Parts: sequence; C-alpha cells; structure tokens
Amino acid sequence: MAKVLVIDDDPSLLRALRLGLKSGGHEVTTAVNGESGLSQAALSSPDVIVLDMGLPDIDGLIVCRRIRQWSEVAIIVLSAAGDEDRKIAALNAGANDYVTKPFSMAELEARIRAVMRNRLPDAEEQMPSTLSLGSIEMDLIHHEVRRHGIQVELTSKEFSLLSFLARHVGRTCTYQMILGAVWGVGYGDESQYVHAYVHRLRQKLNDEAGELIQTTPGVGYSLHPELTDSATPT
Repeated sequence: MAKVLVIDDDPSLLRALRLGLKSGGHEVTTAVNGESGLSQAALSSPDVIVLDMGLPDIDGLIVCRRIRQWSEVAIIVLSAAGDEDRKIAALNAGANDYVTKPFSMAELEARIRAVMRNRLPDAEEQMPSTLSLGSIEMDLIHHEVRRHGIQVELTSKEFSLLSFLARHVGRTCTYQMILGAVWGVGYGDESQYVHAYVHRLRQKLNDEAGELIQTTPGVGYSLHPELTDSATPT
C-alpha cells in the first residue's frame, strides 16, 4: 500500500478520501491548501499526492510545478468535469494522471495502483529540498534564495528560471529547454523572454558581469556558482 497525501480544501471530500483510502490500507495525510500541502509533501515524503486544482491560496498547477522542482513523487490531479485545458496543463506541469470529479473510490484506488506500478525504480530518491551552490542557497519548497547569506527577493518566474539552471548547474540550457520548463509547452521561439528574465536575475544577484549566469551566444545560459567565493556581498 502507499503513503498518500491529499491536498484539497473541501472538508467533506477530505474526510471521505481519508476514510476510503485508509480502509484500503493506505497511510493518509491531508492538507487544506497549497502552502501546507507543499510543507507536508516535504515532511511526510508520500508515495502519491492527490492534488486538487482549485485551492484557495495557490493554484494547483503552481503547486504541481513547485513540487516537481524537488521531487519525483507520483501526482494525481483532481480536475473539474470538462476542464480539458486544465488537465493538459497539469500533465505538462509534471502530473502523472488525473481524475475527473465526481469520481468513485474504486477509480481513485485504480489510479493510485497504476501510478505506483509506473514509477521508475529510482523515483523514491527525491531531489534535495534545498540547494547550496557556492554563494547561493535555495529553498525549493518555500521559494527562498540567499546569496552571501542575504535574502534575494525573486518573483515566481524568476525563481523557476534560477532553479532550472541550478538543477543543471554547469551545463548550458538552451532557450527552448528553459522556455519549456519555465513557461510551458507552446513556448519555443520567445527567446526574448529568457533574455529579459536573465537580465533581472543578474541584477538581483549582483551578477551584472554575467560570471554567475553565463551566456552561450545564440544557444542559452548556464549557472556557474563560485565554489570558493571570497567576494563580499554588495
């Protein structure tokens, strides 16, 4: 059986899922909004997350993307009937499967068994929730960045771009790779978006010279954190 985290703001549905999944032998934890769901995902290390798209604080799509920045846990999204675009967006954001409301407990159980079977052998090896790269420290759960110990305020998109480069540290990420990961499927020719956001990141990270985020002309960008950094913060 699986350790299941259910993230949904409907108390009746949470209660029903908790009882139904526990009766099936699963270990169940719950969260009523996106922020608590992200914390529970890090603390309880579930095998499967059942994620509602309509959360009160953070859009479920954003929650899915944020989890994917540091974990390969199986994610099943709960989607409103007929909301095809949201289903596709959720799958593109890293969800493994979706269930359309209303659904039966038997269907959800089958979906859980399916995603558990399809997990890669190393899927339980989670990416770290924090990264320490030279002078940069990143909290991938709470979207916090520090450089030289000083907090750097980034927008959600800026953080997503920086975390993508950090997960591929030292390697050149093409414009297409960055656009697909940060902006989503359907973007591929808008390299000006990447240029603009890299420019903002460099300003906020005091990297105007482009030594930290390096440019490969006509190709993309790569992150090269200082391994022995004696520079003082500005």
